[in-house]
Amino acid sequence: MDNSLNNNDKKSQNTRFYDPYRDLKVPIHNLYNLPTSPDNLFPELANRTYRPWNEKLTYYTGIACLTGAVGGGITGTLDGIRAAERGDSFKIRVNRVLNSGIQRGRRLGNSLGSLGLIFSVTESTIQYFTDRDDMVNSAAAGLATGALFKAASGPRSAVIAGVLGGIAAAATVAGKQALRRYVPI
Repeated sequence: MDNSLNNNDKKSQNTRFYDPYRDLKVPIHNLYNLPTSPDNLFPELANRTYRPWNEKLTYYTGIACLTGAVGGGITGTLDGIRAAERGDSFKIRVNRVLNSGIQRGRRLGNSLGSLGLIFSVTESTIQYFTDRDDMVNSAAAGLATGALFKAASGPRSAVIAGVLGGIAAAATVAGKQALRRYVPI
């Protein structure tokens, strides 16, 4: 009997009660016992301190593509506004603005999305072989991403892009760590 009490105490420490109708003034109260620790589909993922490769792939590619599409759309729209000529009708001006915004947004979104894809695959591969998640992995992945992205432009362009990619990735990770340390969120 004492054993069952200890098991219930342990179980109650790892759960919390949740009442979805608490703020509504209804007489029905359903209490649910929810776990306080995150649920993992696979038990081997519970001990990892970093994101798995599939989450990184989706996150980096999506964020890069969205950032490129929005940034390119804004700059393309501004270019379309600047390119408007004096004798153009309103419909022609709107058409020019929309076309230039969509064209630039699509081009930049696809370019940054492919950079995010290459970076996530490279970083996950390096992390798999080194079994660490640190700034060196991100810098090496940035270096490889820049070099692979500009490889078709020649070796000089690939080296320059690789160095810039490594510096950008290292700066991003360092900035993220500085924000965590000095900005209370």
